[in-house]
Amino acid sequence: MATAHSKTAARLMISPAVLLLLGWMLVPLGMTIYFSLLRYNLLMPGMESFTGLDNYRYFLTDPAFYAAFKNTLLLVGGVLLITTVGGVLLALLLDQDFWGQGIVRILTIAPFFVMPTVSALVWKNMFMNPVNGLFAYLFQALGLEPYDWLGSAPLFSIIWMVSWTWLPFATLILLTALQSLDREQIEAAEMDGAGALARFFYITVPHLSRAATVVVLIETIFLLSVFAEILVTTNGGPGYASTNITYLVYAQSLLQFDVGGGAAGGIVAVVLANIVAIFLMRMIGKNLDA
Repeated sequence: MATAHSKTAARLMISPAVLLLLGWMLVPLGMTIYFSLLRYNLLMPGMESFTGLDNYRYFLTDPAFYAAFKNTLLLVGGVLLITTVGGVLLALLLDQDFWGQGIVRILTIAPFFVMPTVSALVWKNMFMNPVNGLFAYLFQALGLEPYDWLGSAPLFSIIWMVSWTWLPFATLILLTALQSLDREQIEAAEMDGAGALARFFYITVPHLSRAATVVVLIETIFLLSVFAEILVTTNGGPGYASTNITYLVYAQSLLQFDVGGGAAGGIVAVVLANIVAIFLMRMIGKNLDA
């Protein structure tokens, strides 16, 4: 009986937090679904009307959606590739014993704590500026013409900025997993004549697979909503060359004042993000059960 009373008391104590969390999520979601069913433009107050699924049809058939969807996939895939491969290499480097190891590790993870807006502004003005940026100076020192990164390769530039931010996170997770690797297993393989590459691909990589899967899951969820780097550097341009789904929803809602179309785009983005999350969660479950 005491156990039943304890469980009831525990449920009552956590119920306010649960209700607050549900309200925090369900109320905005419900309002977004409601607005997505309306023809609602801020430039025409009082002219709202129910349109059903028209906003979804317009959003999904808009050529900008296909460009944004492709850019979203390229952005997520490019950042995952750079951060996963780079994270493994940096983890291997930081796992070695050398003087100042602690300071180097702290400096390595520092970019992850820089705000995305600040990071994007630094890359835009200090590194990628075609007139007085660091890359332009290096190109001129080599006798080459400076390259307009944000104008000629906007999506690649944003991928590089976002990768710089997320590389420390991947490195930290992979380094933690690498430090749990049984050193006796490595030494035994070395005594059996296995070379460095063989030990890496047959021992280290399988050991890091679970940590890499976690990195992919967490990064993917956040990378689907990349926005600040695009806003302060390219504004989605030139054209739709660097527009992802998140920025397209922003442009639809706050630049074109189409609340209904933007809300429909937001629901589409949420559905796509949940599909990806469910797929990745199942992949992680299979990986953990293996």
